[in-house]
Amino acid sequence: MDVPGQAARRAGTPPASADNREVPSSVRPLNRSSLYRRPQLALVALRDRLLVAAYRLGWGMVRALPEAVARALFRVGADLAWRRRGKGVRRLRSNLARVIGPGTAPDRLDALTRAGVRSYARYWLEVFTLPVIPPEVIVERMALQGVQHLDEAMARGKGLIIALPHSGNWDHAGAWLVRHGIPLTTVAERLEPAEVFDRFVAFRESLGMEVLPLTGGTQPPSRILADRLRSGGALCLLADRDLSGAGVPVQFFGETATMPAGPAHLALTTGATLVPAVMWFDGDGWAGKVQPPIRHTDIPTMTQTLADCFAVDIAAHPEDWHMLQRLWQADLPATHVARSTASATGNPSGEQRTAV
Repeated sequence: MDVPGQAARRAGTPPASADNREVPSSVRPLNRSSLYRRPQLALVALRDRLLVAAYRLGWGMVRALPEAVARALFRVGADLAWRRRGKGVRRLRSNLARVIGPGTAPDRLDALTRAGVRSYARYWLEVFTLPVIPPEVIVERMALQGVQHLDEAMARGKGLIIALPHSGNWDHAGAWLVRHGIPLTTVAERLEPAEVFDRFVAFRESLGMEVLPLTGGTQPPSRILADRLRSGGALCLLADRDLSGAGVPVQFFGETATMPAGPAHLALTTGATLVPAVMWFDGDGWAGKVQPPIRHTDIPTMTQTLADCFAVDIAAHPEDWHMLQRLWQADLPATHVARSTASATGNPSGEQRTAV
């Protein structure tokens, strides 16, 4: 049985007095932490409103602009962002330095980073305009190598997993697949504020994809993904950055990084075909390459093979790899590295390993 007032204290409210009357507010202790939080909450709310307004503007105004004008505006914005050298741009430069190797002249690395920021700006421009690009343009401007690996896997009837890095326009790749006759399911990281996440889900659904939230759904996405594969469906999963903190350590451009176990885990548990694919921009169109299927062995080996395949085409098109976050263990907090190391030596088929 609770001591009088104990439950109220656990709930963070002052206890009632002995005669069951509420303690007057004038004599309640001051909650200083709430005073400190109020300005922070106000700033978060303001940031969220500005973010929603920016996305509304993007999805509304950008589509009304002539294509050449929109491209020019986004290019100018990219150059301004590059000159400001914000945290994301600095991280992109650091990541690209690993891709092109030590000893690269600073001027060359700066030029590559600038091209990378422009490529990322183009991705966002196409996020806003892709739903209104004619289907024939989506198909005709795509030069994809290795399409036979996709068709053969679908004909096999045991499901297809396409694992990609954050390179080129992966949303366009999904739209192209749907128009090629391969309806697919994908997973979206839940964004805040919720309206932005809902708009992204609606955007991808308008391209013909089924979109599952990574978190906050009625059931874990891994179960639904496995069901889709067992029904002969296809998944498109971004697989070069671990969001769970329990990823698989891999060697990537000569250093240890972590990548999600989900693609390999799903392939092993369902018998689905797993293929790596990398996308990049090609003039005013798109290009990419699908590698042959990865042999089913174990999660660490298959994830390392994915990393090796990604590295080949990222190195060939580094400016189109949009990695503005920390990826290598040398850049991550010690707690994140410890979780990844522990997961690599623990149960490789646990639910925590299937974040995608």
